[in-house]
Amino acid sequence: MNESPSFYALALQTTCTAVNAAADARAGMLEACARVHRQAQAAKRFIGGDLRLVVLPEYLLTGFPMGESAAAWTEKAAIDLGGPEYAALGELAVKVGVFLAGNAYERDAHFPGIYFQTSFIIDPRGEVILRYRRLVSLFAPSPYDVLDRYLECYGEEALFPVADTDIGRLAAIASEEILYPEIARALALRGAEIFVHSSSEVASALPTPKNIAKQARALENLAYVVSANTAGIDGIGIPRASTDGNSQVVDFRGLVIAQAQVGESIAACAEIDLAALRRFRRRPGMANTLSRQPLALWRRALGAAQIQPANTLIAEDGSVVAPTAAFYGDRQRRAIDRLIEERIIL
Repeated sequence: MNESPSFYALALQTTCTAVNAAADARAGMLEACARVHRQAQAAKRFIGGDLRLVVLPEYLLTGFPMGESAAAWTEKAAIDLGGPEYAALGELAVKVGVFLAGNAYERDAHFPGIYFQTSFIIDPRGEVILRYRRLVSLFAPSPYDVLDRYLECYGEEALFPVADTDIGRLAAIASEEILYPEIARALALRGAEIFVHSSSEVASALPTPKNIAKQARALENLAYVVSANTAGIDGIGIPRASTDGNSQVVDFRGLVIAQAQVGESIAACAEIDLAALRRFRRRPGMANTLSRQPLALWRRALGAAQIQPANTLIAEDGSVVAPTAAFYGDRQRRAIDRLIEERIIL
């Protein structure tokens, strides 16, 4: 394999303005696109022409639902495939000359009445080359909730997509899903070398669950993690600084090589040495944990286990059911009851 040139990646720590109470949510979303366009363009001038990857925080355009029904949030804050928001972000990628990764709530004509939380990657031509729908969420619909129909529409590859690009093989992990090692491992087994991680998490100077997990997922899979957090969220009741800080780049040894503190920042920027990563993955030794996985054992241990059932938002007639406010809590309580019944937990 040819040695690949290095490049720089930026986890752009920028403020999210929530649209929950906005009179014109769509205008606010397009303004957010314009603002990050200006910031990314300035960042490239400051960092240099070899800035090739920019990662944006989670649900940057909208914030998150605060009690809105699935139908109301779908109408107010979910964007359309090929809609004006994607067009604006595509223009950013073209004009700045970067791969742009981000996260948004998205409508899908195959699944009326619900939305998906989608992590996306746009290439420097302005094309969406990867669309990953969050699989594990306590408060939002996911492809797992409509799994059979989702597979009919998009196939198995859509569940854990990896984009093969000239800056390496890219995959997306959404927010809290960094805590689930199975997701990162599934992507690594499809060749992922760089995980883009859009997040909007509670930040702290102390070790946080997500920050610990970022290092673990990088080390376990010999992959880079480029993780962008918000510089706070405006427009909701939660104190804005709660989700401010800790954007970072983690290398394939699990070392944090760049990290932002608080406020809007380009400090979480670092060189991605793809050639070094690939040499490390090809090198025999104890540290090459990716090559030492006894996957047949893991399949035996995990294959028959069932905690959360699939298709819980598909009715008996095959239609999609919009979740009620109580749906997710009730489902989790049933899962905990099963774990107790099977004595997995006491």
